[in-house]
Amino acid sequence: MSEQRVSMQDRDIFTDDHRAIRQTVRRFAESLAPHAEEWDHDGIFPREVFKRAGDLGLLGIGHDPASGGLGLDWWYTVCYAEELVRSHNAGLNMALMVQSDMATPIIGELGSDEVKRNFLAPAIAGDMISALGVSEPGGGSDVAAIRTTARRDGDDYVINGQKLWITNGTRADFITLAVRTGDDGYGGISLLVFPTDTKGYSVGKKLSKIGNKSSDTAELFFDDCRVPVRYRLGDENMGFYHIMTNFQGERLIAAVAAVAGMELAVRDAIRYGSERKAFGRPITRFQVWKHKLVEHLTAIEAARRLTYFAVDKFVKQPKNAVREITMAKLFAGDLMQRVLYDCMQMYGGFGYTTEYPIARAWTDARLITIGGGTSEVMKEILSKIEGL
Repeated sequence: MSEQRVSMQDRDIFTDDHRAIRQTVRRFAESLAPHAEEWDHDGIFPREVFKRAGDLGLLGIGHDPASGGLGLDWWYTVCYAEELVRSHNAGLNMALMVQSDMATPIIGELGSDEVKRNFLAPAIAGDMISALGVSEPGGGSDVAAIRTTARRDGDDYVINGQKLWITNGTRADFITLAVRTGDDGYGGISLLVFPTDTKGYSVGKKLSKIGNKSSDTAELFFDDCRVPVRYRLGDENMGFYHIMTNFQGERLIAAVAAVAGMELAVRDAIRYGSERKAFGRPITRFQVWKHKLVEHLTAIEAARRLTYFAVDKFVKQPKNAVREITMAKLFAGDLMQRVLYDCMQMYGGFGYTTEYPIARAWTDARLITIGGGTSEVMKEILSKIEGL
């Protein structure tokens, strides 16, 4: 695809190349939508969905072509995240985005040729499933509190500890794993690629969640697991900095998906409300709903502009976009709670049944203010940036 210059001065910042990716993702997502309720009920979706996404190039949009990726900038990832919401299955979307944009970018940046060949390339192709192993029972967003240890023993690391809240955890073929190799605090953390067929590794249980049900979320245990030192990503004890950089992409893609999900929910609610009658007229004819809907559309547009501003800065100055990304996730995540509440209310009793996408969207939306750093953590980050 040809390289295009993106200008925030343009009302439509997407090119024909972006629109081509958008159409591919839209067709893919809409083909999955009929299975959303079933897969949420099952608590997992078929492994073959990863392969389908890989065959379409969707798991490697931003990755180096040398590893099978498309080598495109973050605006293409925006198209991917915005259109994927049409699957009406937030758990599936999260699982795919963990693979494409959370567990693997660090490997592309820091992995050896061997690691890229054996893990990154198969993940981009959809032949292997990846997970990101950072959170623990005693620390989620507090990365410096990681307790899982990796002790050097010759050419291996010996790993002991536990991880929690790990998306794709029950069936990952490998984990991009954060471990403690040094002293307490942020200065003693390293990153490893951990194959899950390693002796001593086990999945404790699959966690039961109120939303995002089709993504498998697990607790993991490591008991004297030996992994080659050559599987380390970057320098020893420097993993904290790479994790925090990786968080920016994770938080930004959450904001993009939240904005797209909100607009989809409002547009669906408008269609439903135009057909559903109360007291002899469509409910969208009542002033209370007309005003709520346009207020939400206005706020969604503001969230989109803030998020796109953050994307623009992330593309141009990836190390200097923390403020804008944090604001975008905070604003979009909190707004989504209000928007989805009102959209669900429009459906009345039908909105309380899981056969309607709005019911699942409402419960799924709660995670936006928790995953990748809670809204409270976002406020703390912004407080520090603003010198408060």
